[in-house]
Amino acid sequence: MAIRGKRGRRGPDKKRDKATPAPVQWDPKTRLGKLVRSGQVTTMSDALKTGLSLREPEIVDVLLPEVDDEVIDVNMVQRMTDSGRRVKFVITVAVGNNDGFVGFGQAKGKEVGSSIRKAIDNAKLNVIEIRRGCGSWECGCGKPHTVPFAVKGKSGSVEITLKPAPHGIGLATGNVAKKILTLAGVKDCWAFTKGKTKTTVNYAKAVFNALEQNSEMRVMTDEIKKVGIVSGGIGLTAEEKTAKTVLKPKEEKTAEPEQKEKPPKKEEKPTDKPPEEPKQKEETKEDTAPEPKQKEDA
Repeated sequence: MAIRGKRGRRGPDKKRDKATPAPVQWDPKTRLGKLVRSGQVTTMSDALKTGLSLREPEIVDVLLPEVDDEVIDVNMVQRMTDSGRRVKFVITVAVGNNDGFVGFGQAKGKEVGSSIRKAIDNAKLNVIEIRRGCGSWECGCGKPHTVPFAVKGKSGSVEITLKPAPHGIGLATGNVAKKILTLAGVKDCWAFTKGKTKTTVNYAKAVFNALEQNSEMRVMTDEIKKVGIVSGGIGLTAEEKTAKTVLKPKEEKTAEPEQKEKPPKKEEKPTDKPPEEPKQKEETKEDTAPEPKQKEDA
């Protein structure tokens, strides 16, 4: 009986391994998916402006190829039944492209790996577009590096208020809020919290709720010009990435001439030796000179 059980387990595992790399082609079933596949919708901001709901995670994979995901919390849940204890895992995940788009999702499953994939797909379906600007009165640079105005979010007992901060302060928030704000593309921000922030799930939900209010709040056109509010991606992250790649070869080139300057210093050393040789020759001449004098005295 044990052998049959092993054969029964090995069979479906092999089939799953063969089936996982197969789904490369994508057959859209929703209206928004068909628009993305045909090429009528090319950006994520246009997809959200259509008003159609995101029901396929492949849409985010096509429109936002540089998406980063991060697991925020992994919680184990147990349920007692007649047959015994049933264990499941609840996982919360945040998704973003570090440039104006963020998503948040949860999933439950018996295995950790499969539930993480479900959570990532759910987070992609909840992607939102946030606004950024320079709302701090201490800065006034006009660049979209922080939250344009103060925003509040709540989940359970946790309340958080995100306020704009001047350039260079960074994210003065908790570790959970830092993960979500970095995925959103916010570089500088003040955060003030109330309640039990040790509950990471409610803390993460409160931060995401604040970002949702950031995207839904109405703003006058005059304030948009004053604060420099930008919604969605800016395009500066690509320049920063290229700048990093350009700076590396320059550093290597500057290091090479330093190594080439060292060998000429070694060539200068032999030039110092030849002047010492004539001194020895003069000494030999002086030694040879007194010998004939001794012969004359004799």
